[in-house]
Amino acid sequence: MKKLLLILLFIAVQISITSCVSDKGKHLFILSGQSNMVRLDLNVSFIPSIEKEFGKDNVIVIKDAKGAQPISRWYKKAKANENETEIGDLYDRLLQKVNDSIAERKIQSVTFIWMQGERDARIKNAEVYEEYLLGLYDQLATDLNENNINFVIGRLSDFDMNNERWPHWTKIREIQQKVGESNPRFDWVDTDEFNDGMNSKGDTIQNDLHMSVEGYKHLGETFAKKAIHLIKEN
Repeated sequence: MKKLLLILLFIAVQISITSCVSDKGKHLFILSGQSNMVRLDLNVSFIPSIEKEFGKDNVIVIKDAKGAQPISRWYKKAKANENETEIGDLYDRLLQKVNDSIAERKIQSVTFIWMQGERDARIKNAEVYEEYLLGLYDQLATDLNENNINFVIGRLSDFDMNNERWPHWTKIREIQQKVGESNPRFDWVDTDEFNDGMNSKGDTIQNDLHMSVEGYKHLGETFAKKAIHLIKEN
């Protein structure tokens, strides 16, 4: 009988703890970017890690991404040119998804996770990339009326370190790392080892533009780890 009472007491405590967490609001995770974000299956590693930490009922995860797109399609104050004719439209699409998902829900924390930059490296957009990246963060903070958003940036991999195919590759990498280290609520992910191994077709790849099967798994796990750390620290 005592053993049964202890078990029932333990269950009651766990329910109470879960209820308290839920009452504080949900943890919102917003993921966006281009092809490497498109190919990231959140169900493989990111969502399991987040749910293990905070509980399935205490998280909201939103992903909206599109391959081969410059950051100007997210940053609404970007200057249009011949390489960037559509401004802010992908951000509008992302924000609509977010607003639909959080309607009438209390939010405890917001974490924005960004995996993008390949296109901007290719079209030589480094001169404005830092401005646009920080501007995108501020834009999201304003639209969500949330001044304390956590920001995790996936730095470009070591695909083109000689800038032979994508002229601003290393410059974009440097900007992403710089921004990731510029604020206590920011962090960045080193993806240099994630693009070696086997791709989804079973081909061996090394320093590829896209990541290996295991690489995407590690990317999701690392995004989750960084996000959890920022939430706990802040």
